[in-house]
Amino acid sequence: MSSDTMPAIAFPGGIGTLPLADLAKRSGLDILQAMLRGDYPAPPMAKTLSFTLHAVEPDRVVFKGVPAQEHLNPLGGIHGGWVATLMDSALACCVMTTLKPGEAYTTVEFKVNLVRPLSPDTGPVFCEGKLVHRGRTLATSEAFLRDANGKLLAHGTETCAIFPLESFMRGG
Repeated sequence: MSSDTMPAIAFPGGIGTLPLADLAKRSGLDILQAMLRGDYPAPPMAKTLSFTLHAVEPDRVVFKGVPAQEHLNPLGGIHGGWVATLMDSALACCVMTTLKPGEAYTTVEFKVNLVRPLSPDTGPVFCEGKLVHRGRTLATSEAFLRDANGKLLAHGTETCAIFPLESFMRGG
C-alpha cells in the first residue's frame, strides 16, 4: 500500500506549539485532553512524521502513526528513528498526564526494542504508553507499538525528569 492510499492523519487543532503560559495554569492531563479535542495544535514534527495523539487518560496515552515512503531507510524499511520518535512521544506523554500546573518534563533516557520491521505496507500503527512510576523529580514509563491487528512491532521504556516550568521558560 503506498502512502497515497494510506489513511490521513488529522490534526483538528492545526500544527504549532503549546503556549507555555497555559502549562503554568493547567495540568498535563488537561492540556493533552484539550490537544486531543483540537483546542491546541499538534507539534510540527507530528505532521512531518505522520503520527498524532489518539487517546489520553490518566497515566496512559495512545499515539497513531502511519509509516510512509518518506520514512524509509536506505534498505527500504521504516527507519528506526521514526519508530523511536513515535515511542518517545507515547512514553513521555503518559508522564505528561501526571504533571501539575507549573511543572515541566523532558526525556532523560529511553530504550527501544524493535522486534519486527515496518514498511509503508504495515498500515496504521498504535503506540500505547503507560506510566510505571512517578516520583517528585523522575518518572518512568513503558510503551508497546502494535499494528492494527495487535501484532507487537516494538517495545520500550523511558525515564523523564520533572522540574518547575519556570526553569524551562528561563532556558535552564
